[in-house]
Amino acid sequence: DRIPHSWQNFMESALDFIVDIARNQLGESFYREWIPFIGTLFLFIFGCNWAGAVIPWKLIELPEGEFAAPTNDINTTVALALLTSFSYFYAGLSKKGLGYFKRYVNPIPLLLPINILEDFTKPLSLSFRLFGNVLADELTVTVLTSLVPLVIPLPIMLLGIFAGSVQALIFSTLAAAYIAEALE
Repeated sequence: DRIPHSWQNFMESALDFIVDIARNQLGESFYREWIPFIGTLFLFIFGCNWAGAVIPWKLIELPEGEFAAPTNDINTTVALALLTSFSYFYAGLSKKGLGYFKRYVNPIPLLLPINILEDFTKPLSLSFRLFGNVLADELTVTVLTSLVPLVIPLPIMLLGIFAGSVQALIFSTLAAAYIAEALE
C-alpha cells in the first residue's frame, strides 16, 4: 500500500513545479532554503486567483462591502510584494552583510538614486500587476454575467482561471529572481 494515489501524485507534481521555479531562478546552491517562501507565494496566489475566477463573488450582495478574491484587494497584493521586498533584502544582508549596500553605488555612485528608486518600484510593480489583472478579470466576468447570464461568461471564466495561474507563476518567478539578484 506504498503506491502513491491521485492526491499524492498531484501534490508531488505541484512540489516539483515549485522546486523547478526556485532552482531555475536561484541556482543549485541557494534554491533549497527559499522553496518554502516561493512555494507559499505561488500556492497562496494560485488559490486566491482560482477562488476569484471560479466563483463570481461580486454577484453575492452583502449589506456592507462585497465578496471578492483576496488578490482583488490592493492591500493583499501590496503585502505580498512587501514580503518579497523584505525577503530579498534579508537574502542580500544575510549573505553579504552591510556590503550588500555596495550594489547601490556600483559601477558608479551616480547610479545611487536610480538603484534606490528601483527598490521602490519592484514591490509597486509586483502589487499593481497582480491587482490589476485580477481586478480586470473579475470585473469582466461580473459585467458579462449581469448582461448575459450563464453562456457568455463561461469562456471568460476559463480565461480567468488560466490568467490567474499565469499571474501566480509570474509573481513567484519574479520574487525568486529578485532574491537571486540580491544573492549574486
